[in-house]
Amino acid sequence: MNPKPLTSACDWLVFAAHPDDAELGMGGTLLKARDRGLDVVMVDWTRGELGTRGTAETRAAEAQAASNLLGLKERINLDLGDGTFEGTPELLQTLVGCLRRFRPKVVWGNAVSDRHPDHGRASALLGRAVFLSGLLKFRTDWEGESQEPWSPALLAFYIQDHYHKPDYVTNISDYWQAKAGLLSCYSSQFHQEGSTEPVTPISRPDFLPFIEARAREMGRLIGEEFGEGFVMSRPLGQRDLPFLI
Repeated sequence: MNPKPLTSACDWLVFAAHPDDAELGMGGTLLKARDRGLDVVMVDWTRGELGTRGTAETRAAEAQAASNLLGLKERINLDLGDGTFEGTPELLQTLVGCLRRFRPKVVWGNAVSDRHPDHGRASALLGRAVFLSGLLKFRTDWEGESQEPWSPALLAFYIQDHYHKPDYVTNISDYWQAKAGLLSCYSSQFHQEGSTEPVTPISRPDFLPFIEARAREMGRLIGEEFGEGFVMSRPLGQRDLPFLI
């Protein structure tokens, strides 16, 4: 008798090298998913402990506040080491274990290359993990039991600091103000009048206006006011062609 096929345990599994990466890169899309009733799980690779401003504890509290706004099904932190994680067999086992545990339909990850080297490195390692997750002979365990292979339908990467030509753009025009509110959860990382902490590339006064400009740029590509762009691991397919009729 053939075993019963596995079913998806969540709609989306969103990976982020640091708390706030996903909210900055695809916060509007995540808010839209929330309102569409999608089950979304987020996996932070690190605690952001090397960040110049704030502390790991501050970032954890901020991530929890953001998770509440996003209505996430679950959020976990792998604590893999900010700035130091590498593609060891152990790390790949951990990532594949997450993929098989949550069995997502779609996986989202960091930018394929970016100003922060953690982002591009996480993106490449996630691509490897997604491939390994579908291999029968790559063994992982969860709570003492062997996990079954799982291959998500799609792997996509949000765009962060550096520009990448998007393969797909989500219209977030109705969610721009809500995204701005979501980003305010991470106030320790952004500009604050009177702050005595060191200035970083994302705490300059022009950073959040840059995020808005990027959203306007992406929106313009699809004839909307605001958008979020993504690089896809494969071409998107369409089952029908009603828009051509």
